[in-house]
Amino acid sequence: MSSHGLTVGFLAEVMQGNELPNPVVQILGSKRIAGSGEQSERFRLLISDGNSLYSFAMLATQLNDLQKQDKLPQYTIIRIDRYTTSVVNRNEKGEKRVLIIVELTILKEGSLVGEKIGDPQQMPDNPTQTSTSGSSMAVSRPMDAMGSVSNGSAYGNANRTAPSSSPSAASIGDSLTHPISSLSPYQNKWVIKARVMSKSGIRTWSNAKGEGKLFSMDVMDESGEIRITAFKEQCDRYFDMIEVDKVYFISKCQLKPANKQYSSLKNDYEMTMTNDTIVQECKDVDGSMPEIQYNFVPISQIANMEPNAMVDVVGMCKEASDVVQFTAKTSGRELRKREITLVDSSSASVQLTLWGDDAQNFPTTTNPVVMLKGARVSEFGGGKSLGLIGGSVMKLNPDIEMAHKVRGWYENGGRDASVSSVSARTGGGAAGLTTEWLSFQEAKDRSLGAGDKPDYFQVKAMIHTIKSANAVYKACPQADCNKKVIDQENGQFRCEKCNADFPNFKYRLLVNMLIGDWTSNRWVTVFTELAEEMLGKSSQEIGSSLEYQKEEAEKLFSSISFKSFVFKLRTKVEYFGEQPRNKTSAVSAAPVNHKEYNALLIKSIQELTGVGKN
Repeated sequence: MSSHGLTVGFLAEVMQGNELPNPVVQILGSKRIAGSGEQSERFRLLISDGNSLYSFAMLATQLNDLQKQDKLPQYTIIRIDRYTTSVVNRNEKGEKRVLIIVELTILKEGSLVGEKIGDPQQMPDNPTQTSTSGSSMAVSRPMDAMGSVSNGSAYGNANRTAPSSSPSAASIGDSLTHPISSLSPYQNKWVIKARVMSKSGIRTWSNAKGEGKLFSMDVMDESGEIRITAFKEQCDRYFDMIEVDKVYFISKCQLKPANKQYSSLKNDYEMTMTNDTIVQECKDVDGSMPEIQYNFVPISQIANMEPNAMVDVVGMCKEASDVVQFTAKTSGRELRKREITLVDSSSASVQLTLWGDDAQNFPTTTNPVVMLKGARVSEFGGGKSLGLIGGSVMKLNPDIEMAHKVRGWYENGGRDASVSSVSARTGGGAAGLTTEWLSFQEAKDRSLGAGDKPDYFQVKAMIHTIKSANAVYKACPQADCNKKVIDQENGQFRCEKCNADFPNFKYRLLVNMLIGDWTSNRWVTVFTELAEEMLGKSSQEIGSSLEYQKEEAEKLFSSISFKSFVFKLRTKVEYFGEQPRNKTSAVSAAPVNHKEYNALLIKSIQELTGVGKN
């Protein structure tokens, strides 16, 4: 019988702690193990190397789809391209390891193999055990080895010595470490060794139950990534200690299903620090710990990105404004803000907005190289800018090749080079003549917005109808959050995005209006900043009027009805179910400059008739 290229003896080697590159094994069975819901499901495999059987193999969560799509049926032959092992039980008889398959390649489908290769025997629980009676039973009933999570497997409570729960423990780095991808709520004795990818600032909250603060960090190892959040005492204890890009041993956090609404990490779980949590820096980092990966893009490409896209970029600080301090109208909080202009060799610049301590501590006496990971793209007035969010990372003068290249370009002519700003606003009126003028019918004939990216055009149009009833909504009072809050009818308003309750809120505008030109009309959405500009009132004043003085609010909206503006519009076709719908929003709205508009009309007539041409 052909061995089909199986790596005979691989399992015995790996269970002794040795490593073999790209082993080939056969899958003889699988079992889905779920805890509290779909998010916590994992898959265990019974695998064979032709000589031995092993049932403590597990797919990393990013490979779950292969099993769900039935791409790993019985008898399938795979090559394990990347794996890791972790000791989950050590006693006088030896040690038990779990094999985590991180990456694999399917070499031959199970239906084409059709049989078990060789006569593999079940491996003992510990490599030093040589009992054969239990082995024959395991071979005759291979899936018995895939028992429930209470059998002391990798999913159960590992029976090894745990690190001391005391924060003053000598070193948890001496303990056996677990891969992040192997963690589950069924374990409570583990240590991970992980690199910090990003770290948020400290956020505070206040509600009927009291006040508090938190920060979160995203960490990774060779098997996966996970988010860890620290509250109150743990926030005070560890915030200053944790530094991005450093490696730490971490133990005794609470594991729970991840809230996918607020995290894009590829893990079904997240961690919360407890009073027993221990964090210690790893001073001796070996080559097995992966480096943070960046996907840097030239600044010029930011102009083509969608709002709320995340981007990695390296730029030279060409200008930095002074810190501006002001009081938020809605929350009464004191805010600090600074604008930074970044440039690079793509002959483009972009504005970066910094808040709070980031703004206050930014060095302005020198021109640092600024590296951003996970910065968020914002759009206003047709221009794009960058900002930092919870998972963003900013480093000044990092010792990386891209940073040295940017500084070299800047100091060898880039400082004086002419650059175009991707943050420049292109509104209506005189400055808006750079945007193509179209009628609504022409925009429809061209199918604007039907492509992968939004389209922009400007039109002189009159406001016909305004939906004033739904023109405002109650939003989170935090300066960097505009999420709609839930009125809990107890004097508290909950923001699901911030996961916090507040005694107040701020009004945000979302005005839908029907505007038309001589060819057609279209519903457009006008957002807070532009709506305030058009109505001449703040969103707080408008919201209060709609709630307590509706007649005054109606008069305010009526004051701009049947008025004409030069609108710059953004249009994009989006799908709701299977139905396409063209969503159009106003980027700017300026009073009509009749002199320039008449000049535009005359030019158009001349181009159509040929009159006035030499």
